[in-house]
Amino acid sequence: MPIVFENPDQPDVIALIAELDAYQLTLYPPESVYALDLATLKQPHVLFAVARDAAGTAVGCAAIVLGAEYGEIKRLYLRPASRGLGLADALLTQLETAARQRGCHQFALETGPAQPAALALYARHGYQRCAPFGDYLDDPLSVFMRKLPAARAEAA
Repeated sequence: MPIVFENPDQPDVIALIAELDAYQLTLYPPESVYALDLATLKQPHVLFAVARDAAGTAVGCAAIVLGAEYGEIKRLYLRPASRGLGLADALLTQLETAARQRGCHQFALETGPAQPAALALYARHGYQRCAPFGDYLDDPLSVFMRKLPAARAEAA
């Protein structure tokens, strides 16, 4: 399935993001959901990737917010029927590759303890648990992770 950087302001992508929001609210209370809105996802410092099936329908998405110190992975989601196909790995790899091409070599993310598949994905890609970063507060319903550049990660 192709993965392309796109504008998130498309009807099928907006529907996908709405599914993600609804899913997260089944797992966590609203105050523990740190989702980016559509306006933020459209900012020039945000890369938004979409995975599409053979019919061209959006089945997955992910974003990275490029900052001065790190890129933050946000909005990684796959429709249930598209899970188990390696798309999450491909989305994450594509975001990291694009970020590195733009000079970003450190990554961070916030996810939740009720998402073991997400935690396993990030660990598989070298992310390690860390303290809250940026504007996040310590929240028992949050798991914070980071991935350092390879040379720094080996020295740590």
